[in-house]
Amino acid sequence: MESRIKGRVRLLGDNVNTDTNCSSKYLPGKDNAYVAQHAFEKIAPSFAANFKAGDVIVAGKNFGINSSREQAVHVMHLMGVAAIVSHSFGRQFFRNTINNGLPAFECAIDGIVEGDEIELDLAAGTVKVTARGIARTVPVLPPAVRAILAEGGLIKFLQKYPDWKVA
Repeated sequence: MESRIKGRVRLLGDNVNTDTNCSSKYLPGKDNAYVAQHAFEKIAPSFAANFKAGDVIVAGKNFGINSSREQAVHVMHLMGVAAIVSHSFGRQFFRNTINNGLPAFECAIDGIVEGDEIELDLAAGTVKVTARGIARTVPVLPPAVRAILAEGGLIKFLQKYPDWKVA
């Protein structure tokens, strides 16, 4: 995975819980691909239909609150979500993004608009929307976390580096 990500902003609001992108109303009996076609429909009816692989979700406070199910991140991978930028995340969800190889950036989102071109850099810790003059810094993730993301998640990382130990 590249350290730099560019994509189109797909905007969501505050308090987006994991049940809005992988609703239990489709389970059991439906696979994640089916659920991805209906992701976020409760709060943004055409969101999944208009989402293009490589788009970046930008959301308000408390993105990913509600539950710890990893399926929420799996569904976003199937949608082609390149990254998530949010004012704040549910802590279990944030860790699930790392464990499943989906970059997440926590910073203020004011001034960012639906459809903007956004540039993210994990190594530099930057979030930019050049057309609007927005340039924000975010805490740079530790090298081990960036390595996990680069491999596509924790399981893939540990399969590649079975003897890895925290320094």
